[in-house]
Amino acid sequence: MVDSVDSARGVGQDRQDQQYYRPLWVEEPARRRRLPDPVRTAAVRAVLLIAVTLIQAMVAFLCTMAGSWLAFPMVISSVVSTIAATWGALDVWVTRQVWNQRHGVVSVPSSTARALRRERRRARRQERVAARTQERIRRRGGAGQLSHS
Repeated sequence: MVDSVDSARGVGQDRQDQQYYRPLWVEEPARRRRLPDPVRTAAVRAVLLIAVTLIQAMVAFLCTMAGSWLAFPMVISSVVSTIAATWGALDVWVTRQVWNQRHGVVSVPSSTARALRRERRRARRQERVAARTQERIRRRGGAGQLSHS
């Protein structure tokens, strides 16, 4: 009787330990697919350019307010940096368009790439069915006799 009480107490303790155990994080599937490598690289480059531009603009503003000699060079570099940041943002857009054009757009329902893939799949399926039929005829004798008569 004592053994059954101890074993019941041990099971209860295990349940209690499991109840309080929580993992640090729970992995969830990604909501969106990951960006292709060239697009992600362009996006990182654009974010860095935009961050540097914002810092330069802030330094230019503060130098102007302080009346520092560094204000004019900072304003000029901010203008150049703004042009570079705009180029970086356009680079992300162009890289994404080129990637979609080369690899086919999957997510758009009216995509040409999807229709082409569907047609190719249908043709391959028909070829396989025809090949199976020919193989079946060859295995049954191959004399061109399709009936049992």
